[in-house]
Amino acid sequence: MRYVFAVWAAPLVLFWGWYFLSINDLNFGYPILSRGLNLAIFDLYGEILGVDPLKIPWMIAKACIFDTFILLGIWAFRRRKLIAENFRGWQSNPRTEMRRASATGRVHPAE
Repeated sequence: MRYVFAVWAAPLVLFWGWYFLSINDLNFGYPILSRGLNLAIFDLYGEILGVDPLKIPWMIAKACIFDTFILLGIWAFRRRKLIAENFRGWQSNPRTEMRRASATGRVHPAE
């Protein structure tokens, strides 16, 4: 599953890293990071899609959020037994857990 997360996260990091560097014109001498190229690319995408170029980053952000929820849903489904077990553990009274630990005669590090 970690490979799926890596394959999912790599394009997001690359795209949003490029987007925020180029929209703020932090190009470090690279033309690909210039604001002019950013505007030209989104103008081209706007022409192709027939959409206002200013709406395209928000459309991409919504798609990224949707994909994230799908991926987290798959991950939660695969780990549902562990999640349910942890949830049941959180619902139990922590004082009874502490009493059980002290009843076994374990010496705590603070003693």
